This record gives sequence, structure tokens and C-alpha cells, in this order.
Amino acid sequence: MTIPLLLPAVALIAAPAQEQTAPPPPPPVVAPAPVAGSAPIVAPPLPVAAPAPVDAPPVSTSTAPEFADPLADPATAGTATTSEATFRATAVDPNRGDPLEGFNRAMFGLHQTLDKAIYRPLAMGYQHVVPKPVRSGLRNFFSNLTEPVVFLNYLLQFKFGKAAETLARFTINSTLGVGGLFDIAKTEDFKLPHRNNSFGDTLAYYGVGPGPYLFLPLMGPTTLRDVLGGPLDGAVLPLAIGKPFSDWRYQFSSGAITGLDLRAESDPELRALFGGAVDPYATLRSVWLQNRAAEVAGLRHHRLEPQNPSELDDPLRDPGKPATSPSESRAPEFQDPLADPAAPVPTKAPN
Repeated sequence: MTIPLLLPAVALIAAPAQEQTAPPPPPPVVAPAPVAGSAPIVAPPLPVAAPAPVDAPPVSTSTAPEFADPLADPATAGTATTSEATFRATAVDPNRGDPLEGFNRAMFGLHQTLDKAIYRPLAMGYQHVVPKPVRSGLRNFFSNLTEPVVFLNYLLQFKFGKAAETLARFTINSTLGVGGLFDIAKTEDFKLPHRNNSFGDTLAYYGVGPGPYLFLPLMGPTTLRDVLGGPLDGAVLPLAIGKPFSDWRYQFSSGAITGLDLRAESDPELRALFGGAVDPYATLRSVWLQNRAAEVAGLRHHRLEPQNPSELDDPLRDPGKPATSPSESRAPEFQDPLADPAAPVPTKAPN
């Protein structure tokens, strides 16, 4: 009769642990004798294993930065560390040069809506209806009318050589170019290309900062400095000559023609720029600010117009060296991965 002796042990094994401390050893179990009058059988106490601890979430004691929460306070205090403050400031304001980003993004969205619904269809219609020679002649005509503004700003910047070239260009196109309809001055005979120069450039030349970045509907990206200089550019001909340049009908028609032509001509570039952009607003802002800074830097250092590399060019290729094919490249990614790096490079035998 061994079954009564095993019942306490089975009960201890099957019962779940309730506390963390080990229970006291059970008292000896006395089993009744199977036969009347025989001595009782005393079973020795069985060894009891310590109960398994209750599952609890592990507590990490590591203080390594790579295991810490990047947004949690490492000192468990109310103040943030320097690195955390920098991280949060960058996350909230990734571009400190755009303090009016909320306003600019709203205006950019409005501009995109108007451009899709009204402005671009009109520009594409203008490009489709008006023949290219007529559009080119109108573009040259209105561009020639900006040469006096360019000339005046070169004088204010004390660049008398550039001012003389601008005056010569204006004279040639106004006479030989039939009132500016043909850009004769940029041909190989004269080599006098058009240069952009405005009162915004003059302010930048004398150290006036750009101010906050702005995006205005139907005007596009600009800065506060260029916004302030724009009215001065537009007031030169009305104040110097008067009519028809001071007439609102001329100003409206000239602005509409030049705006539609510019939108139609820049449509491929805008589609390429916005086509693969994750954030079109940030992409346009970055490209425009870089180009504007290059123009101002070139103006201060007496350089020609800044070079604008295509966004499709390889950014790692040296523009001063001819392009090489992958087979001619010695870059490791184009070499045989099984070749011995210590082996000498084979040279071509002379012809």
C-alpha cells in the first residue's frame, strides 16, 4: 500500500506557488496499518523543491545610450540634456532659416491649387496657341525693357564695366534688334548676354541680409529683401518715362504675358523637380535658396552667373574630369570581389 504515501508529494508538486518564500517542510505522514494490530508505517519527509518565482517584467539596469529612449529624460528630472534639447529643436524646426514655414506652406498649397486649376492650363494654352517666334519676340521685348534697371543697379554697385556692357546691349537690341524683338547682342558678333541684376541684388551687395524666406501665391519663392527691392525695380520706367509704362493696362498685360511665358517655359523643370520629391515645398525652398545664395556670392566676388548643375547629374562626379564608364573605373565596387587585393595591377601593353 504505497498510494497513501505518495499523495502528499503529488499535492505539493501540483499546487501552484503562492508566495516567494519556501514553505516549511511537511510533518511526517503516518499511514494506517493495513492489518489490524500491526505497527504504523512512518514515511520520511520528502525533499521539497523551491517554488518557481512569479513572472515579473525584467528591469534593465543598462545605462548605455544605445539602449536608452532617445526622447526620455536620462536623469529622470524635469530638465532635458543638451543633446535632447538639440534633437527636439531640430525635430520641431528643422530649418531655422524659414521662421514663417507655417504661413509659407499654406501659401504654397494655395499656389499649387491655383496653378493646377488656372495658371498652368492658361500657360499651356498660351504656349499651344501663340507661335514660338511670336513668344520668343515678346520675351525678348520685355526682357530688353529690364536692361535700364540692370544698368542702374550696376552703377549703384560701382561696376562700371558691367554697366557699360548692359548699356551697349540695350542699344544694340533696341536698334538692330527692332525694338528688342530680336536678341542680337547675345550672338557671336557681340557676345553680350543678358545678366540679371535688381535692387534686391544691390541691397545684398552692400550687406543687407535676405530676411525670412517667403512664398507668395503667383509670385513664388522669394525673401523679404527681394520683396522690398521689387517695387523699386518696377518704378524705374514709370518714373523715368511715364506713359505707357505708368498705365495699369500696360503693367497688367506685360505682367500676364511674361508670367504665362515663364510658367510655360519652366514647366518641364518644375515637373522634374516635384515628380520625385517627398516634400515638394522643402525641395523647392532648398533649391531656390541655394541658387539665390550662389547669385549673391557671385555678385560679391565679381564672378559670372553661377553654375546650376542639373539635378540628374551624378553628385559625386568631378565636373572638371571627363566621364568614365564603369568598366574603366578603379572604384572597389566595380572590381572583381574574388581578386587578390595584394596582387599588382596589370598594365596594358603599349601598342
